Amino acid sequence: MGKITKAFILAGGEATRLRPITYEIPKPLLPVKGIPLLEYGIRLLTKYDVKEIIIALRYLGHKIRAYFGDGRKFGVEIYYTEEQEPLGTAGPLRLAKEQLTEPFFMLSGDILCDIDLENFAQFHQAHGGLSTIAVTTVEDASRFGMIILQNDRIVDFVEKPEKNQQTSQYINSAYYILEPEVLDRIPEGYCMIEKDIFPNLAKEGKLFGYRFAGQWFDVGTFNAYEEAIKNWQL
Repeated sequence: MGKITKAFILAGGEATRLRPITYEIPKPLLPVKGIPLLEYGIRLLTKYDVKEIIIALRYLGHKIRAYFGDGRKFGVEIYYTEEQEPLGTAGPLRLAKEQLTEPFFMLSGDILCDIDLENFAQFHQAHGGLSTIAVTTVEDASRFGMIILQNDRIVDFVEKPEKNQQTSQYINSAYYILEPEVLDRIPEGYCMIEKDIFPNLAKEGKLFGYRFAGQWFDVGTFNAYEEAIKNWQL
């Protein structure tokens, strides 16, 4: 299997916890060190030589489209899907099913991280699963999806566990590699990849976890945004 050349980015959320800022600015365009969050993800993908990126839009999507355009100025081809109603984190993939016919990266447009995509892709290809989640560690997993690993295999996936449920420090980084067969499991309408797809893949032994220890920031709250601005290293 060759290099992964396609990526799908979720960029349609309303970011209600960051209001009133996000009444006017979609979260993927919020700046950190003067650069929009989503641009960091695109730069990381192009550094790995991804050639084609599909961005899933909904809330204030026209502003994201206006900023990134066709991707030419970033050295990549960018296409867009537009949700007419909320489809969750898995539903938008159905809108791009015809383009996603080979393994692809999937990521959230509001995450900052410096993961080595080359190693990530090699790990996925070596393990032969239907999906690989890049996992990192945090002190409090309650805001994220907790990952239970057995060697490299993910045996359980608990979305936003209660404090007394936290038996692992590994969490879902919102960076994935998916095989196109996963798209056949996504029903029409609203569907969450964290709740409706990954737990089933884990039960089937087809979901793996790639550990990485680099920088990682989830800019979902004002405190997290402030932390990213202070601590993100270019």
